[in-house]
Amino acid sequence: MHLEPIYSLAPLLVFAPLTGLLLNLLFGRRWSETVVGAVASLASGVTFVVSVLLTYALAAGGGETVRAPLAQWIHVGSLQLDWTFRVDSLSTTMMLVVSGVGTLIHIYAIGYMREDVRFKHQEGRFARFFIFLNLFIAAMMILVSGDSYLTLFVGWEGVGLCSFLLIGFWFEMDTLGRPSWANSDAAKKAFVANRIGDFGFLIAAFLMFWNFGSLQFDDVFLGASSLSAINSPLTVAITLFLLLGVAGKSAQIPLYVWLPDAMAGPTPVSALIHAATMVTAGVYLVARSAPMYAAAPAAQYLVAMTGAVTALFAATIAVGQYDIKKVLAYSTVSQLGFMVAAVGMGAYVAGMFHLVTHAFFKALLFLSAGSVILGLERGHHHLAHAHHEVKKSKKKEVKSHEEHEETFDPGDMRNMGGLRSSMPVTFWLYIVGALALAGIFPFAGFWSKDEILLDARLHFPAVYWLLTIAAFFTAFYMGRQIWMVFFGKSRTEAAARAEESPKVMTVPLMVLAALSVLGGGLNLPFKGFHQLGHWLEYTLGKIEFPPFDLTVAGVSTLLALTAIFISWLLYGRTPLEAGQPDPLKKPLGFLFTGMENKWFVDEGYFAVIINPFKKLSQFLADIIDWRFWHDFVHDTVILGTYNWLSAIALDRYADQKGIDAFANWLGAATRWISQTIRKAQNGFVRSYALAVTLGVVVILGYLILK
Repeated sequence: MHLEPIYSLAPLLVFAPLTGLLLNLLFGRRWSETVVGAVASLASGVTFVVSVLLTYALAAGGGETVRAPLAQWIHVGSLQLDWTFRVDSLSTTMMLVVSGVGTLIHIYAIGYMREDVRFKHQEGRFARFFIFLNLFIAAMMILVSGDSYLTLFVGWEGVGLCSFLLIGFWFEMDTLGRPSWANSDAAKKAFVANRIGDFGFLIAAFLMFWNFGSLQFDDVFLGASSLSAINSPLTVAITLFLLLGVAGKSAQIPLYVWLPDAMAGPTPVSALIHAATMVTAGVYLVARSAPMYAAAPAAQYLVAMTGAVTALFAATIAVGQYDIKKVLAYSTVSQLGFMVAAVGMGAYVAGMFHLVTHAFFKALLFLSAGSVILGLERGHHHLAHAHHEVKKSKKKEVKSHEEHEETFDPGDMRNMGGLRSSMPVTFWLYIVGALALAGIFPFAGFWSKDEILLDARLHFPAVYWLLTIAAFFTAFYMGRQIWMVFFGKSRTEAAARAEESPKVMTVPLMVLAALSVLGGGLNLPFKGFHQLGHWLEYTLGKIEFPPFDLTVAGVSTLLALTAIFISWLLYGRTPLEAGQPDPLKKPLGFLFTGMENKWFVDEGYFAVIINPFKKLSQFLADIIDWRFWHDFVHDTVILGTYNWLSAIALDRYADQKGIDAFANWLGAATRWISQTIRKAQNGFVRSYALAVTLGVVVILGYLILK
């Protein structure tokens, strides 16, 4: 079978979304919203089709890695890098997830943004949103398809730029549409935190090139394998600097703080960033660098512990959050911790398996949360319209409503309740995503999470217990969210008037729900059913698959069911009333206060880093730059010295007493000479005759004497 024509399609992975981007950039303002969304979705869909074809060709070719060159890129000295697409089982897995889930998010966004831009009275930004969304897909495709660390870094920076643009999409307003710089601040926070991680990536890349003379994957791995000792200082340094990059991009301790604030972007952005694209880049980087980490067990352990601690820490914070998307954001940080712990332990298949299933159910949850938020906004909009109808007769009531409208938050779970009846489709889809995330059998999350727990139990007991406790909290906070959002009575009028979302939003959710149920079949822990594992063996080498452990599965399932039962006792048996404090607030006291306030990590960063940095910058700007450098050095030393030299030394002495005095002396001498000579020019003939006679006498005397 001739597969070259299929591999020649690889550039379309990037050029298809770029084409959609350019079309909407040029004609988006003239087209209808439906056409704009269709063009962007079609561009992403083409990327998915190409990913499927490349996967088929790779499987038909026996899984052997194929490098599809596009063009010469950097040829400087010993650095010889071409822009080449790498098609192997690891890259195609990421391509399918990114483009497949990304396309569903594009379709969903057509319905979501059509309403969101109207709620915020910014209909003109509809096309801009899809331009950024296509750019995100293109950047992510560069990241996962590159054949070198430098190409990967181009995509790495590209998704960082896109996250900045999309998180700050409503840059001049907050999530409620009020004038504010909160969203732009969240975008800057994400940008800065990721730049810290990028520093680690760059240092690792410099070390690779310095020692191996290349940044191409195969050359680097060959050079790393030639190092004489395991845990060589060079390998450990490279892998630890890469870990810093992973912490920034995949939101691990201590750089996770940007991701919850990324909820400032529209909900499709949250799904795209947190489910299938940007945050998974760090997990992919470790899996791609498997030969490097295999040579550095010390770094592997640190990666695993970083992921495990992050998983537990973020899960506790999610328990105390009230914003529906913030709960899911901290859940994402926690689940990324599971993935990072897995790839850190060397369980690359388990980590990638959880990456895939998490993309399904977390995208489902975020998009369903967006459906809930829009449902409340619809109810609130109708409520505002009803009050407007009685404006003339009930001015006081209108004023009261307007004050309420300013503070109403459609994302706050305390403003919800009772949505099970008004939004039944979203409710059942949300249940599927929540059960998958909680790890309940037979949903996809059960299989992927338990595979990570099994690997940890066999090789890293400390990681196992940290992740097990985190799994308990995961089931609890998802149960808490379900009871608060969908059960009980509506706690606000907007919740009572909430409406179901249109099919353009719910149909992609149904597809994701099906994947969240069936996705576990990709890698069942039974002999002959490790499909994903055998597929990744083509890239990662021979993999040992531990058999299904009923104890691990039983313990995790029992803990999850217990957590859900406890959440029912607290939030489901007696649903919250409007204005009622959280049932955990009183019994947990300061612990719940810590969870509610994110353990004051942001405040700690402000106290230890940001505020001292601001004070240092103010000191440097005011004292050093302005008062010392400007006022003293420039104005006093330089300008003062110049003025003194020009006024005293140059003007008074050099100019007045030097140049002027010399010029005056020349004038006086000229006057004296002229006055003296003028005496000889008296006008008498006898004087002139005498002068001639004397002259003749002098000349004759001179001649005689000579």
